[in-house]
Amino acid sequence: MGLIQNILAVIVVLGLLITFHEFGHFWVARRCGVKVLRFSVGFGKPIWSRVDRHGTEFAVAAIPLGGYVKMLDEREAPVPAEELDRAFNRKSVWARIAIVAAGPLANFLLAIVAYWALFVAGTTTVAPVIGEVAPGSPAERGGLRAGQEITAVQGEAVRSWDEINLKLVAAIGEDEALRVAARDDATAEPREHRLPVESWLVRQDPPQPLPSLGVTPWQPPIPAVLGQVVDGEAAAAAGLEAGDEILAVDGEPVDDWRHFVDIVRGSPGETLSLELERDGERRTLAITPGRNELETGVAIGYIGAGVTRVEWPEEYRREIRYGPVEAVGQALSRTGEMIVLTVDAIRKMLVGLISPSNLSGPITIAQISGDSARAGLESFVSFLAYLSISLGVLNLLPIPVLDGGHLLYYAMEVVRGRPVSERAQAIGLRIGLALVGSLMLMAIYFDLMRLW
Repeated sequence: MGLIQNILAVIVVLGLLITFHEFGHFWVARRCGVKVLRFSVGFGKPIWSRVDRHGTEFAVAAIPLGGYVKMLDEREAPVPAEELDRAFNRKSVWARIAIVAAGPLANFLLAIVAYWALFVAGTTTVAPVIGEVAPGSPAERGGLRAGQEITAVQGEAVRSWDEINLKLVAAIGEDEALRVAARDDATAEPREHRLPVESWLVRQDPPQPLPSLGVTPWQPPIPAVLGQVVDGEAAAAAGLEAGDEILAVDGEPVDDWRHFVDIVRGSPGETLSLELERDGERRTLAITPGRNELETGVAIGYIGAGVTRVEWPEEYRREIRYGPVEAVGQALSRTGEMIVLTVDAIRKMLVGLISPSNLSGPITIAQISGDSARAGLESFVSFLAYLSISLGVLNLLPIPVLDGGHLLYYAMEVVRGRPVSERAQAIGLRIGLALVGSLMLMAIYFDLMRLW
């Protein structure tokens, strides 16, 4: 069932992003007087199509991993004399730049709309209060203490752990100190702490900002009560049910859910005796956790069960909501911030500060799409906005085949006063195809390694 949900979620996500991207090209092409022959979502043989009064064929194809807008162009096929003025290649260089740039810009616009909707509807998060600080860690050496609420990172205000993680990831490669402001309580003035770091998160795979700082977020006490049991896994095979409270393991009392998880993770393949309470009655069951091999070679145990949901105390809850007008500025700011973060991440990957194994392909996108869809509308829309920004940025890279490659040719045409030769463009096309193909193969390889 999870696989089907992942597939459906990624089809919806990619379909929406691709449609919006191609619609950007289509809309501006029409405004510039270019005849659009086909607007296709997906590649391959069309499974549905219709032709409008302008002669444009709208199609949905069988392979939902891309899309394209085909325009009238003398370089692709002969054009009747009476339609030459509607050919793409006959338009001014500035019109061609506008048409090509419209696709990525449409993706950025989609992200702005998504963030605007989230800010207007309101999002609920939890205050970034520190639960524990590891001895000897950068956080302890910088003076952070348990119970403090983090209010800013690198001089920029933060209101949630998600925002903190984004700011910390953006600082990858820092060699001196991270500036983190924190306050003891809601009425106290924040005080800035300088956390000593060296080659911050460089080549860490994947980057783990909070553990690397030695900070554990505060959480309310979580009792060891099962919220769900996965069919076919060890918990279901042992007879555990949702609502069971784990009291002891091999005679050792269980303090909370995290304590129980630590015991299970440390016991792969070992039979454990669980004492639990169900419907007011105590029972004893035997369970053998499954074995999961990590990339480091260390084996951890798992049983296929989740914890019951715990409500956060009201004083730790934060609602972020803006009026329709104010939300526009916030959406623009968030989109701009994510664009800069994405571009910077690509730069750091090229210079070796970020491992290329962080590349994600269709398998990881499908998994995250499914997870975000199951987590709720807010999470799904937020992921959609982030992926739309990533698609827009990647398409603007100056690689032939991508929109950015065409924009590079047109920029050279503006400077030189004449178009780049067909031969040079053909060579660039082959290089671009090789680069994009290599990146796709790398991303799929790392996807499979994560899955494995």
